[in-house]
Amino acid sequence: MDEVFVVRMSPGRWVGLMLLAAAGWLLSLASSPVLAGDLNAVRLGGDRNATRLVIDLSDEASGRLVSESGGKVIVALSGAELAAPMRGKGQGLVRSWSVSPQAGGARLTIEMAEGAQVRRRFLLPPGDGAPGYRYVVDLAPAAPRTANGPAGAQLTSLKALPTAAAPRKGARSRPDPRRIVVIDAGHGGKDPGAIGGERQEKDLTLAAALGLRDRLEKTGRYRVVLTRDRDVYVPLDARVQIARKANADLFISLHADSGPDESVRGASVYTLADRAVGRSARLVTRDDWFMTAGYHSDQSVSGILFDLTQRATKNRSATFAQLLLDEVGDEQALLRRSHREAGLAVLLAPDVPAVLLEMGFITNPDDQAFLADPASRGRLVAAVATAIETYFRNDLRVATR
Repeated sequence: MDEVFVVRMSPGRWVGLMLLAAAGWLLSLASSPVLAGDLNAVRLGGDRNATRLVIDLSDEASGRLVSESGGKVIVALSGAELAAPMRGKGQGLVRSWSVSPQAGGARLTIEMAEGAQVRRRFLLPPGDGAPGYRYVVDLAPAAPRTANGPAGAQLTSLKALPTAAAPRKGARSRPDPRRIVVIDAGHGGKDPGAIGGERQEKDLTLAAALGLRDRLEKTGRYRVVLTRDRDVYVPLDARVQIARKANADLFISLHADSGPDESVRGASVYTLADRAVGRSARLVTRDDWFMTAGYHSDQSVSGILFDLTQRATKNRSATFAQLLLDEVGDEQALLRRSHREAGLAVLLAPDVPAVLLEMGFITNPDDQAFLADPASRGRLVAAVATAIETYFRNDLRVATR
């Protein structure tokens, strides 16, 4: 059952509360203060396999993870106002929770059950029958630990194949320790992409790509390659080949979504669908290391190595996609189904982890204004850069074990 704390309690609302209590809902007058308009309710659902905490908001807010240690999670909610502290009992992987006012918003504290961890945090826009925004925190059991560190999906997805270090033809010998990130600004030139009002997708993606390049290069830890740095048309296949020829460690394609319903908004991330993996074979050449390996032994070895390489790449792409959503969700609303799979051409490289980020809907006035504003777009770009940092930092930890 969800635990609900409702505000603005009119006589009719009191009757409703009594009916909910009779139905077995846990309600407490002491923990249900009148709130100040923005933070309307806190709900819990799920069990010890997966627990979701939802904060209902009447307006948009952003969340920032302050700390996650000692079984406690603290999140700062900017723009989520309330008049007095509120708290409640737990459910599933949540032992208890509390929300308290702080300058500029509110502070959420979650006491987690032993062995639990935050899996995702994101903001959902109005939709699916909900009139307002919802800030969501998903918890799940932590992956079991082995003598070498955490096990499970993340470790598996980050683990490199023993043969994966073999370079492609023309690859550098890696005296340069910097990671190579290819940033693809969607559309360009004769292809404007989606259009919303006076804005064209190709302009917003280029602005975001240039901002992300500058932020990454300032760290000194990355060599950034752009598929385009001005308003020119680049064929889709050429974008993939740019990444492969650069021996890229990561490929991210930036886009702005569109749709017939102007009310739909939110970011999403695409990775390669299983049904499309066979199309990757057309990008392979006889000079690729997994093909060359087969020529020196058995031709079937080439196919096996190709499949293993592609599987590892797909896992790495999914890992980065989740990290990307975790960070982007703090700055921008997410679609309800925010991680999607498709057979998009720019995701087909069998040996370069790749994602396509839809930064928001250009056909939605709020998303369009968000992406067109240099300040808000800069925050989104910073979130993408943080996800990239986390991805490679985790990769390094696995490689050094």
